[in-house]
Amino acid sequence: MLDERLISEIVASVVKSTMGSPNKQKGVFPTMSEALAAVDKAYKQYRSYSIEQREKMIAKIRELTLAEAENMAKLGVEETGMGRVSDKIIKHQLVANKTPGTEDLHPTAMSGDAGLTLIEMAPYGVIGSITPSTNPSETVICNSIGMIAGGNGVVFNPHPNACKTANYAVDLVNRAILEAGGPENLVVTVENPTKESSDEMMASPIVKMLVATGGPGVVKALLSSGKKAIGAGAGNPPVIVDDTADIEKAGRDIVLGASFDNNLPCIAEKECFVFDNVADKLISSMQKNGAYLIKGDQIDKLVKTCLVEKNGKYSINKDWVGRDASKFLKAIGIEADARLVIAEVPNDHPFVYVEMMMPVLGIVRVKDIDEAIELACKAEHGNRHSAHIHSKNVDHLTRFAKAVETTIFVKNAPSYAGIGAGGEGYTTFTIAGPTGEGLTAAHSFTRQRRCVLVDGFHIV
Repeated sequence: MLDERLISEIVASVVKSTMGSPNKQKGVFPTMSEALAAVDKAYKQYRSYSIEQREKMIAKIRELTLAEAENMAKLGVEETGMGRVSDKIIKHQLVANKTPGTEDLHPTAMSGDAGLTLIEMAPYGVIGSITPSTNPSETVICNSIGMIAGGNGVVFNPHPNACKTANYAVDLVNRAILEAGGPENLVVTVENPTKESSDEMMASPIVKMLVATGGPGVVKALLSSGKKAIGAGAGNPPVIVDDTADIEKAGRDIVLGASFDNNLPCIAEKECFVFDNVADKLISSMQKNGAYLIKGDQIDKLVKTCLVEKNGKYSINKDWVGRDASKFLKAIGIEADARLVIAEVPNDHPFVYVEMMMPVLGIVRVKDIDEAIELACKAEHGNRHSAHIHSKNVDHLTRFAKAVETTIFVKNAPSYAGIGAGGEGYTTFTIAGPTGEGLTAAHSFTRQRRCVLVDGFHIV
């Protein structure tokens, strides 16, 4: 159980260090009605701001995020009990450095005998955003940068189990905006978010667009709202290792990716399919790089610890999401320090088909690439979120990519390369598979507007 008194003291200390009092958080309101009224007023003021002014505000958000990354990382772990402080610091740095700003907005023009047509990316207005407990402050900051870059205001309804961390991030964003000369309450939230506050946000005529990072239930609610919605849904990313791969590197990369922030990222490796003729070597490499191999009844004990069985079906024990690997080992009577727990299991084992968000990786031996792809696609459940492979065989890489159809596909690297950490490309913490936007950025939060001038400005 978490020490509620300790959490309260940390929250008060962290908030006081930057603001003086936990009751003066900027943009945090007692009710959703007050939050909506405030952001509506701020957005109307923001409409007159230039692109240059937007970018100054975003630059300040980046600056404060880097300065307070450790505070938010510690607060997130203490409040939720999930993840690793060192990895959450990296995630905040990634958000600050690699979330696109106004440069992501690309106007286009068409000219011809009939004149000139200009298409520009315009704001939706006020965007309602639901954020998860797994990446509470990171998602708030990432979404804020992208949505502000697009010219919008934002109202958040964070996960109740991480609201203190999310509210700290909302305050940080508002402090940055004000320091850069922006309007007050351009980004808002509620002090104690609930399902009722979420429902009010989704139904409000002030909110023109909805964005959510969460499970299937949240996405379904958004898509039933009647508004433009972006939904980032579930994933259960598989990783394949064939016998052409650099096995030593593959073992290291998989441990790094699957253990990063204790497997909380939705893109992380959740189950592994390895060719039988290199499986022993892969497992040995994993053990050298921080993984602990459990066997036999140890696996059965761990299943009973971190999963819940009902009528022959397994689901996660939420009390174990994002915990340290050493705690899982201790729960089954093993005293050892590790980043990741690994276990050889059959392909129908719950460590394979349940998305656990825990540093526990099921490893399945396969005979060839056909079996690997078939089982990996089955384990991914058709979510089309993320998948990974270690191979030097171009045909294997191509066949798996075509078969799994995921939004993110990482080859020969840890999973987090897919969001710009050690790989090319920008970062995001809202990966919209169900609604098709993919890795969201400023352009995702805008709508096209067309301006047509007939018989003018065509000079050729």
